[in-house]
Amino acid sequence: MHISRPAPDVAALSDVVPIPGLGFLPVNAYVLHAREPMVIDTGLRASRPEFLRELWSLVDPADLRWIYLTHPDRDHTGSVFDILEAAPDARLVTTYLGMGLLSLDRPVPPERVFLLNPGQSLDVGDRRLTAFRPPVYDSAATTGLVDERTGTCFSSDCFGAPLTSADLGQSDDIAAIPHDDLVAGQRLWTSVDSPWVAQVDRTAFHASLEPLRRLDPPTVLSSHLPPAHRTAEALLDTLASAPDTAPYIGPDQLALQAMLKEMEPAPA
Repeated sequence: MHISRPAPDVAALSDVVPIPGLGFLPVNAYVLHAREPMVIDTGLRASRPEFLRELWSLVDPADLRWIYLTHPDRDHTGSVFDILEAAPDARLVTTYLGMGLLSLDRPVPPERVFLLNPGQSLDVGDRRLTAFRPPVYDSAATTGLVDERTGTCFSSDCFGAPLTSADLGQSDDIAAIPHDDLVAGQRLWTSVDSPWVAQVDRTAFHASLEPLRRLDPPTVLSSHLPPAHRTAEALLDTLASAPDTAPYIGPDQLALQAMLKEMEPAPA
């Protein structure tokens, strides 16, 4: 777990997951030190003890007021119920669909939930946070957030990329990643995470990028990429080319059997 300060009032808790055949995928959660503190996503279940230890070193459970889920996939919800139990005054911010999907794992007390749809804003005491629908996503419950005070954009899975090493996955800036590797990784990730993008009307898809182009956030914090500073235009240009990337096709059963054979211990 790598802790960094990628933007004003923000701490990042960064993990990395190796994905055979793809590379090393960053998995990030964030703490927003607003007047009413917020944690954005809650890490991997496998890293839960370390995640919670680091989280509570950054914010006191008694002070936490908001738990924001960009969407209820397993790589975003690892510690969500632990946090709800430890922070009695915190409310879970999600969509109606997000609440329903999360409830499939465990009942979510509705009185602890705050439903926030794209285009709506949440006042956290010293700033407003506005939800938006990222241009690409893998869950219909997905939203991102824009901090209206600093301009920081939390983009959920959008702009993510598997990288060539775990160290790159915990970089403090995407400038550490070779440009060609970054572009290839982002195109690959989009085809894996949002395969529907290959089927969309190109004109309509490019138009969906324009709100973020106009916003031009100074910092983009993706769930699956190191921090991106002053590079929103380049990120969007790469995303604009994603529909023309060959769709990702994973290994089939024969390939799996070959991989398992390679993993067999050598005869004594």
